[in-house]
Amino acid sequence: MTRKLIVDGDMGTDDAVALCMLLFDSRIELLGLTAVEGCVTAEQANHNLQAIIAELDPARHPRLGLAQSAAGAPPITGRHLYGEDGLGNTHFEFPSKQHLPSSEKLMIDLVRKSPGEVSILCLGPLTNVARAIQRDPAIETMVDRVIMVGGSFQGIGNVTPTAEFNFYFDPDSARSVLRSKLTRTLVPLDVTRQVSFGLEMLNELPGESTRSGLFLRQVLPFAFRAYRQQLGHETITLNDAVGALAVCEPELFQFEDMAADVETEGELTRGMTVFDRRVPQEWRSNLEVAVSLRVDAARQYLLDQLHVSGRATSF
Repeated sequence: MTRKLIVDGDMGTDDAVALCMLLFDSRIELLGLTAVEGCVTAEQANHNLQAIIAELDPARHPRLGLAQSAAGAPPITGRHLYGEDGLGNTHFEFPSKQHLPSSEKLMIDLVRKSPGEVSILCLGPLTNVARAIQRDPAIETMVDRVIMVGGSFQGIGNVTPTAEFNFYFDPDSARSVLRSKLTRTLVPLDVTRQVSFGLEMLNELPGESTRSGLFLRQVLPFAFRAYRQQLGHETITLNDAVGALAVCEPELFQFEDMAADVETEGELTRGMTVFDRRVPQEWRSNLEVAVSLRVDAARQYLLDQLHVSGRATSF
């Protein structure tokens, strides 16, 4: 049986890799793709969403939802790692679609059409999910599960000393989702950053005679250069692509039930994921958290899934 899925992302490079994996997985019925502001502006995320679909041209096109600007968003993006356009300065051109619904509207429509059957994979800030449940609170109990890539269990961030980017960008929405009635899985930075790729990855991708192989060879080189120049790293991480594995290969992970909240106002701790690790625990557990994964197997599964996309997109 296929799993009905909505993928919500801020449409940067690692989102694009995740979509290459999921669009062509026969186990996934990808109902919708929704854009959210985060590593790029809402306008750029909407452009990238349509560009990715146009470049990959899947046989079954999912419905698309458009991002709107997030209130109170900080002036921080992922452009230093993923380029001005978030996709390695590729600046893809394509005929854009008009009159697409907002991301939260599309989420509500798809969930209500198949209550209890649709999961949502969140690869960026949680703005759209928070807006959807605010607009239609009844869907909280209609969503099968929300899988969130974000947060940090150990409290070590990647945008501040304590905060991971997605939760830092819109902490109010992250808190709203964690305090909702939704069934939740968190794939935190502690786990996703364990899987890294060196430059040899470019030789392990599908061939240039495939749409996905050609697309990835245009998008990824900027990230390798930027990680070396900006961070001094010889390898890159693809957090969202690892998060996609939690949907298609969950047996790679070990999960534990935990109690968590998000700091929204701290001068030094905005966006920090706070876990109740007291003995005894006083907060009620509200989500399952990926605490470890089989790193080598995860890396290979990710590459294998990209080759599935290659076979599906041969010219």
